[in-house]
Amino acid sequence: MLSRTELLSRACRALEGHAAMTDEAIAQQLSAVPDWAMVDGALQRSYRFGNYYETLAFVNALAFIVHREDHHPDLVVSFNRCTVRFNTHSVGGISENDFICAAKADALLAPPG
Repeated sequence: MLSRTELLSRACRALEGHAAMTDEAIAQQLSAVPDWAMVDGALQRSYRFGNYYETLAFVNALAFIVHREDHHPDLVVSFNRCTVRFNTHSVGGISENDFICAAKADALLAPPG
């Protein structure tokens, strides 16, 4: 299992030909991103905001990060909420890349320090 700090220090990589994480490995890794859960085959979290502007600011910041990582989530955006869903199509399930991006999404809202 990788810690949150280790996930934040890593970059996504191409995983064609690799296997998806096992259910046991996913369950262990979830402890590093405690607000995330497995929902219908994807790593998912909903973020709440005060208004639409804050929601879109988060979406734009997340878009910058996931574009740089080349690992793009499904997003559901509403007035004060954004639901983020990661999975790795090339492995047919969940991979380390999903956890890397989940940790980086959380870091957008983490207090400094």
